[in-house]
Amino acid sequence: MALLYAVLLQVLSWSGLCLFLRLLATGLAGVLGVWTVRLLARHAWYTRRLSRFNTPPTHSWLIGHLGQMRSTEEGLQQVDELVQTYKHSCCWFLGPFYHLVRVFHPDYVKPLLMASANITVKDELIYGHLRPWLGQSLLISSGEEWSRKRRLLTPAFHFDILKNYILTFNSSTDTMHNKWHRLVAEGTTNIEMFDQITLMTLDSLLKCAFSYQSNCQESTSEYVSAIVELSDLVIDRRLRILHHWDWIYWKTQQGQRFKRALNVVHRFTRDVVQKRRALIDQQRETEALTNQSAGQQRKKDFVDIILLSKDEDGQGLTDEEIQAEANTFMFAGHDTTASAICWTLYNLARHTHYQEKCRQELMELMEGREGHEIEWDDLSNLPFTTMCIKESLRLHSPVQAVTRNYTQDMTLPGDLTVPKGVICLVSLYGTHHNPEVWTNPHEYDPLRFEPTGTKSRSAHGFIPFSSGPRFAWYVTLGYRRKQPGLFLIYNPLKQTP
Repeated sequence: MALLYAVLLQVLSWSGLCLFLRLLATGLAGVLGVWTVRLLARHAWYTRRLSRFNTPPTHSWLIGHLGQMRSTEEGLQQVDELVQTYKHSCCWFLGPFYHLVRVFHPDYVKPLLMASANITVKDELIYGHLRPWLGQSLLISSGEEWSRKRRLLTPAFHFDILKNYILTFNSSTDTMHNKWHRLVAEGTTNIEMFDQITLMTLDSLLKCAFSYQSNCQESTSEYVSAIVELSDLVIDRRLRILHHWDWIYWKTQQGQRFKRALNVVHRFTRDVVQKRRALIDQQRETEALTNQSAGQQRKKDFVDIILLSKDEDGQGLTDEEIQAEANTFMFAGHDTTASAICWTLYNLARHTHYQEKCRQELMELMEGREGHEIEWDDLSNLPFTTMCIKESLRLHSPVQAVTRNYTQDMTLPGDLTVPKGVICLVSLYGTHHNPEVWTNPHEYDPLRFEPTGTKSRSAHGFIPFSSGPRFAWYVTLGYRRKQPGLFLIYNPLKQTP
């Protein structure tokens, strides 16, 4: 007992505490030292493996291009300079932490985007920050998990399903028009177009995904506000290198805001999915009496379809998986669609001769009809307007770039090799503005997309929403939403710069 007392007295004494703290500090310094050595060794290895790629000027071998990548107009001008200088690709280092190969030519884009899904994974630099929000959805998952979810989600994006949404698009656009007329009658002379069209796309998607009447175009919606805030915070986090570590980010003001908005979004989708599953179960119980299949009593929305989907073993998605897909549906669909519509309106306002041709084409199509609602089959009967949409998507890509990671080395033209683990940043903007692919790439010229002109161009010269087996189906609805949205806006209105 005396010996134990003596040991405790020594440990708890000031000298014992100092010894403990020195040992702890030595241990932490050792761990930090090992981590630093491994980080620098990894950096040196990747630098050597990527030495055959052109490298833009850097601050130093260690810092690389850290702080040079910007999500602003200056950032797009930087991409233009890279394309002019390096033609097809270059490598890019964000300190010793991230090693990227940036590609902006169809011949270099194609082998990366068309690689088998079995060797393609989503990187942590871009998609890791979305995981708290979107979970292991189709957009982020990989391997067999991705394959199973893709099979289960296929029915939700069939064209026969998308056709049913056209009435929803008409309704949401009419609501926006009525709001504009009221604002003008009240004396409003300026309208922030992007904000208005963002609300219109969110209104449409909420109806398509959840059959939810949010009335977000007329009044404030907590859920819609949270969606917009989360989107802004994700972009902000990417640009702050220290915020890439969760243990730092969640302690910041931005991290706390992200959590609050995340709680709102997750609570909403959880409630919708649980209530819808209960409704479908109730419908199944009465199926024998009504001779109707579950969900047949009303038109099915996105959540209905994936709730009813089963794999080859008769298993469906869990509530958590369905919530992840519903969240991804909203995230991937609203911002890109609103951006694409606004840029098309802007370009047509600046080129009134193209605008008038679009209006004339639409008026000829609608001649003899009552009202001005667009039908699904109309989308393929407006060729010049579709050319104008495509040219706007090329000139102002709503998705600036996509990133990929691979589980094996990837071979590119020119005997270049992207090592396993390097992030491949496919610049859609850079490809769409590459003068080796497009003549006068910064000019708005819808005639580029005449059928005779597209035959000689690589299919990967125009990829506004990416391509390949990892292509996100969610943007299919976004593009289909853009077409009737634009047609309906232009039917009653004429735009000026």
